[in-house]
Amino acid sequence: MNDTTQGVRIRPGGPADAAAILDMLDAAVVWMNDRGNTEQWGTTPYSQTSGGVERVHRYTTEYAPYIAESDGTPVGAMVLDSGPSTHMPIQSAGEPERYVRLLVSDRRYAGRGIGADLLVHAAEETRRAGIDLLRVDCWAGGGGELVAYYERNGFTPTDPFLSGTWPGQVLARRVGRPRGPSDQAR
Repeated sequence: MNDTTQGVRIRPGGPADAAAILDMLDAAVVWMNDRGNTEQWGTTPYSQTSGGVERVHRYTTEYAPYIAESDGTPVGAMVLDSGPSTHMPIQSAGEPERYVRLLVSDRRYAGRGIGADLLVHAAEETRRAGIDLLRVDCWAGGGGELVAYYERNGFTPTDPFLSGTWPGQVLARRVGRPRGPSDQAR
């Protein structure tokens, strides 16, 4: 487990975390809708969308989920994969990468840096795996606030895309590989 600067601990997740992740996603839909954003994830609770529950189950069983906790309560989730979803119109990076498939935080803990802590953890896990490239895609609509969020967290926009009418943006971050004994001899 990792301690973060906000007193939040990040641990590996699993199937037992699916309900908490779905709750966070449902609350995120309500929060976005309350702000007038009905385009990003629509208006239906995530747990009631077609394939939503199954997708979260896959996130917790087939990929690398991480849960941020505060006093034992899940307050954020992040899922890493080895590349983008094959259902998205996104090109392969052409090199080994880690890909953030999901990043969500409990809206009751908004403003505490939980998402940023999870992105730092994603960079650490990517580096630990000996991989230099971490990528993510996000909604690029509205005023571009989500793209700006990732930029503030060290990512650079690379490829815009359109998934139906949903505007998206791929962003990348070089994390640097850890130096091993063979690197030090050079």
